[in-house]
Amino acid sequence: MLNQKVILTDVDGVLLDWVHSFTQWMERHGYTQIDNGENEYDIGTRYGLEFEEKERLVRMFNESAWIRKLPPLRNAIKYVRKLHEEHGYVFRVISSLSTDPYAGHLRTKNLIEMFGPTVFESYTYIDTGADKDEVLEPYRDTKCWWIEDKVENAILGRTLGLDSILVNHPFNIDAFVGDMPRCNNWKEIYETIVG
Repeated sequence: MLNQKVILTDVDGVLLDWVHSFTQWMERHGYTQIDNGENEYDIGTRYGLEFEEKERLVRMFNESAWIRKLPPLRNAIKYVRKLHEEHGYVFRVISSLSTDPYAGHLRTKNLIEMFGPTVFESYTYIDTGADKDEVLEPYRDTKCWWIEDKVENAILGRTLGLDSILVNHPFNIDAFVGDMPRCNNWKEIYETIVG
């Protein structure tokens, strides 16, 4: 049986502020968001890009050196460490980053630098934008916490018998997720988990 002190977590938009860095990177490359673009999850819609161009740019960014220096999201460091150090939780990363091993290496270094060497028990990096069905399947009916910002993945986790928490962003605030907990920051996630 799986240790119930395991928290499964996405990275971008959950632990790290991917959007902030990606926005800066896009500006450096001459791209501008549409009006109210921050309310769009899809990068193609956010920047008015065709699907192929969007895919190419997101992959380029995810495989660039920028991925090594993403800042933490909101108050993630304080409360992730608190869950780990004071309550004994360990985290398992499940991220649609890239299958490029160097991108994964840079992401791992970033996470260890931000959160410390003992917080994360494992790192699973799947292809850019890939579905998480297969990587979450081994956790079916474990009731592990699953922290995610993409509505479809949070719902998938719940369907598989995980305790999903959706991290609120402007792009998902109006999505219907039933009685699934929604949190604005890691203080709220912490309070949800420890009661």
